[in-house]
Amino acid sequence: MTRQAWVLGAASNRFGKMKETGREAASRVALEAIQMAGLDPNEIGYTFVSNAFGVAERQAHIGPLINTALGIPEVPSHTVESACSSSSAALHDAYVHVAGGFLDAALVVGVEKLSHLDTLNATSYFAMGADYPFESHNGATFPGLYATIADAHVKRYGTETEQLGSVAVKNHLNASLNPHAHFQKPITMDTYLNSPVIASPLRLYDCCPFSDGAAAVVVVAAEKYPNPGMEPLVIRASARAGSIAAMHDRPELTGLPASQRASQVAFKQAKVEPSQIDFMEVHDCFTIAELVALEDMGFFPRGEAGKATAEGLTARDGKLPVNPSGGLKAKGHPISATGASQVVEIFEQFNGMAGGRQVPKSNVALAHNVGATGSSASVHIFSRR
Repeated sequence: MTRQAWVLGAASNRFGKMKETGREAASRVALEAIQMAGLDPNEIGYTFVSNAFGVAERQAHIGPLINTALGIPEVPSHTVESACSSSSAALHDAYVHVAGGFLDAALVVGVEKLSHLDTLNATSYFAMGADYPFESHNGATFPGLYATIADAHVKRYGTETEQLGSVAVKNHLNASLNPHAHFQKPITMDTYLNSPVIASPLRLYDCCPFSDGAAAVVVVAAEKYPNPGMEPLVIRASARAGSIAAMHDRPELTGLPASQRASQVAFKQAKVEPSQIDFMEVHDCFTIAELVALEDMGFFPRGEAGKATAEGLTARDGKLPVNPSGGLKAKGHPISATGASQVVEIFEQFNGMAGGRQVPKSNVALAHNVGATGSSASVHIFSRR
């Protein structure tokens, strides 16, 4: 049995540096999402929780703590870890349970807090998502790994520095209109070009920040909640894929096979073509990641996404708005909350809650979320009823 599943509530805090603990932030946004959906916590049948680096707060097994705070300690919880794509993987699990008839309502929560750590320790936690013996242990942190992808892209397709910069400028402008965003000031191309090189060819403004944050999504069976108070997101597709983890074993570095496969499955499930997507949230942990994602999913030919971005096609008022939230690049990247926060943006867009960053039209949207350097990927497609 397959039932139609909806996202009926979605909430996020402001990303950046949290004063509260991860469990407090997660419990708060979870309750907000449940209330937005018009549900009582007692209607939640299962919680899917992502908190990849909870041990940084000396706290694991956070699901029962969130459920207890919600007043539903008897409800089972399941912890899902898939690096930066953790809460998208949790959303997939929730979708499978609801669409499959096992649950009528599920809660997805993602949360991360690392701001209390120094940069070296925080970077060490992030690096755990890569292949430790062959990459992290030898100094290949994520800026260096994505710089390798960028360098390969530059050499094969002639991708220009200003094209990477166009991604950063666009996403910082979008984030300046997003109250959830870590960075809320636009930047200029001069600011980008004058920023220091972190790992050639990537500069400071090519890189997403370390962020704290929490986001939550409520998934329900449409047949059980036929008269919602909010405009639901119809989950048209929920697809995941994997690929070789260590980059040195990959035959190709200018694309992510997991993104390619997950998007192909998602488009087939949803019965839509890339041309039918009105806007999307994609995984732009580095500017090159946004360009590669657009090419992997078939929105632009190989080597053309940078040019399209520089020409404004992916701007908020362009032909194909990409990351109207500001993306990981400027909205922020609290590892386990990122995937859920992409859905929060789509929910707010569909419900006219996006304020100055509202895209001109929003009937079909896509969320793309990657774990590490592409060893995991999730693609979800949503539409209005």
